Amino acid sequence: MLKPEECVLVIVDVQGKLAQIMNNSEKLHQQLQTLIQGAQLFEIPILWLEQLPDKLGTTSPELQTLLNKTSSPIAKQHFSGWHCEEFAQALTKTNRKHVLLAGIETHVCVYQTCCDLIEQQYAVHVIADGVSSRSADNKQLGIQMMTAQGAQLTNVESLLFELQHQAQGDRFRALIKLIK
Repeated sequence: MLKPEECVLVIVDVQGKLAQIMNNSEKLHQQLQTLIQGAQLFEIPILWLEQLPDKLGTTSPELQTLLNKTSSPIAKQHFSGWHCEEFAQALTKTNRKHVLLAGIETHVCVYQTCCDLIEQQYAVHVIADGVSSRSADNKQLGIQMMTAQGAQLTNVESLLFELQHQAQGDRFRALIKLIK
């Protein structure tokens, strides 16, 4: 079972016009908002990446508003976040080995980041309803490719309740409001 103090949330490239043309973009954004707020509830560090933001645009405003409360975006050029020195250093500094991974596109940047993190001995937990691609087929294939590499699969609600462990307390009440 995951423990909040062992986790870091990594959100990959949910930015610009590309974020708006993802398969089920609206649902993706809703799930990511819940995920971000949930991570903040558990005081889980959040690292967020942007692929060439000067060309592709910045993170979706509804997510950026939430994310700006805890950190700043990390710009990258490689598809994998791991090849961005700033990201690799920030992740290493968290001293947490369980990466909760979400973002776009599932079969490209999320996949390549996942593979590199696994290679670096991180336990990667792909949040199935927190990732997307332009097509449902590419999303599904990306998830399959990541699980074949050893990533664990979860979803926003399962993850947050796993982190909570028990149905009591102030955080549980806040979590219930967030999920509903």
